[in-house]
Amino acid sequence: MEWVEITASTVEVAKERALEQLGVAEADAEIQVVQEPKTGLFGRVRQEARVRARVQPTAPRPKRSRGGKGRSDGARGQKPRGEGGQGGQRSPKPKGDKPQGGRQDDGRDTDRKAAGAAGATSVAPAGGASKNKEEDEMADGVTLEEQAAVAKEFLEGLVGVMELDATVEVRTLDDETVELAVDGEGLGMLVGPRGTTLAALQDITRTVVQGRYTAKTDRILVDVARYRERRSAALTRFTKEQAELVLSSGEERALEPMSPADRKVVHDAINEVEGVTTRSEGEDARRHVVIALEG
Repeated sequence: MEWVEITASTVEVAKERALEQLGVAEADAEIQVVQEPKTGLFGRVRQEARVRARVQPTAPRPKRSRGGKGRSDGARGQKPRGEGGQGGQRSPKPKGDKPQGGRQDDGRDTDRKAAGAAGATSVAPAGGASKNKEEDEMADGVTLEEQAAVAKEFLEGLVGVMELDATVEVRTLDDETVELAVDGEGLGMLVGPRGTTLAALQDITRTVVQGRYTAKTDRILVDVARYRERRSAALTRFTKEQAELVLSSGEERALEPMSPADRKVVHDAINEVEGVTTRSEGEDARRHVVIALEG
């Protein structure tokens, strides 16, 4: 499966668009962050995020040497027939050989190798496959609590530099998700209009954690002054009111464009209402939810 490249204002939006284009769930896809977004203090996007994604290969391809005359490469590090020399000197590998680290080259992207776990942004230098393997092993050993500690340290430093009277608390939402809750007075500037600054702050926090550990960070959430909690409750009430209107009139209703997080709240709320369903329409900033009668 060939890679697709998607750009968007945030990494989350880019990932969502990539998964929609591939038509698979995140667990069945391989996603790499090529470029993080660059934002100003108040969430203004100066450079969009870019991700690469493809359907996760289901099985390795058979390996053959050039011209089809060779044999498949056996155990890792085994010399191909005819290779000689002393003192560790080896002849160049033909195309199609298995790269060091045990990963197949699909033949379409020979110049760039994915570095670290999904979501890592670095590109491996020549001969750096062993380093990538070490980073992968390190990422596997990093706990969510350790990642949350780095995020908390960053956010505490940020509110300190901004001279804000605020505290940062780590809250465990489930076995795979933590939330960094920033609470205090006068924190509206960290939320921004309709949560745009908060969304940028969450992306920056994840980038900081990713810079310390080569690990996936989309399970680290950031909330300020309980904005997400209050907005989720209000949006749920609004969605159910719209669902009642659809049920009484029989006409579908298109809601205003929303962020991926808000659209998820709408979908979850409609799942609790009998007789109605939802679908997403539009692209990029115009992506919105439509509530319609079921069936």
